[in-house]
Amino acid sequence: MFSKPPPPSPSHILRTHVAQVNVIHFSDDNERLYSGDSSGTVTITSTRTLRPTAVWQAHTDGLLGIQEWEDSIITHGRDNKLHVWSAARDAEPASTIGQSAASPGLQTPTLRCSMDVNALNYCRFSLLPRREGQAALIALPNLVESSLADIWDLSSQQRLHAAIGKAGLPSKLPDGRGANPTGIIMSIHLYEVAHPHISGQTQLRLLCAYENGGVTAWGYTRSDRETSVEGAGWESIWNVRLHVESVMAMAVSRDNSFALTVSADHLIGRYDLQARPSRDWVAAEEAQDTSAVCTIHRTKHPGNGSVAIRDDGRVCAVGGWDGKVRLYSTKSVKPLGTLVYHKKNCQSVSFARYGTSAADVGSVPGDDSEDEMGEEDQAERSRWLAVGSQDCRVSIWGLMNFSGGT
Repeated sequence: MFSKPPPPSPSHILRTHVAQVNVIHFSDDNERLYSGDSSGTVTITSTRTLRPTAVWQAHTDGLLGIQEWEDSIITHGRDNKLHVWSAARDAEPASTIGQSAASPGLQTPTLRCSMDVNALNYCRFSLLPRREGQAALIALPNLVESSLADIWDLSSQQRLHAAIGKAGLPSKLPDGRGANPTGIIMSIHLYEVAHPHISGQTQLRLLCAYENGGVTAWGYTRSDRETSVEGAGWESIWNVRLHVESVMAMAVSRDNSFALTVSADHLIGRYDLQARPSRDWVAAEEAQDTSAVCTIHRTKHPGNGSVAIRDDGRVCAVGGWDGKVRLYSTKSVKPLGTLVYHKKNCQSVSFARYGTSAADVGSVPGDDSEDEMGEEDQAERSRWLAVGSQDCRVSIWGLMNFSGGT
């Protein structure tokens, strides 16, 4: 008889944080791993040396989100602030792993600008980088009402769309309940689609996951104005309530074709972002036509707090409150394996950019040519999965190639 292979172990463990790690983010070239914790500290780690190149106190409260944008770094905190920092990519790495937030010799990024935001929701921002010559847009919960959303021009810090969702909410639900049936926004995603009637133009879409377990796709239908107030011009494309508990995390595929949600329950929701059902504001088990939008996948593992989708859209990772990360096929939600290391809640999971080539990566300022990575090393790094946990550690896993039925 053949014995089962031993369970996989992390390729690397990072101990650069002294508080629970809330957010994880890979740079587009896979050269840097960003991590932020509940104390407001952000660490940038070189994926070549696995040493921090920058550690600084970005916020006075826990991190909600981190993302690179051109030559800047965006951080979003529970202190009701969103900061834009200089990238500072020429910083020298620390000599050892485990440096404190006051590590000498590490360059601190320069603060470029800040925005006051509403962080009551624990909902991170959603960035929409746009074509050359167009402003980057950023979606956030509304400054006053946490069940609504705003869209800002990041460069000018001007609010373009205010209180999205206010004009589209029904006055009452079928069971007689009124006003704000959704609860606060828990997760948000801003994207564009081709305009259905005007060739060459795009239309803004906003995907919102809510406290009541529902997900709504909003679309801006007006072409004569680029701004709106009180949710005017924003219409509900579809509404589905799948989870009984609040949506804890949502991930959207890189091509914006589908989304996944997880919650305290044992369900994984899969949503087709191109569908349009005919009935709104109904629970999934009560609807007759929600299969056009969502597919319910029942797992054996309740209590999930994070989810990520690999760039090719084939594999997803779900971080559990039990400290385990479970891998699934996004098409069938067939289990692909379980990663076991952390003892506490896996707060954030992030895949490296998948399929990054040598041409995409290039060289890094300050690196010697002899340190340049070959094609095989770059391909291996593109299969990394990083996990941030409540146990203050970051684990990095080198995943197998799941293609070809492996």
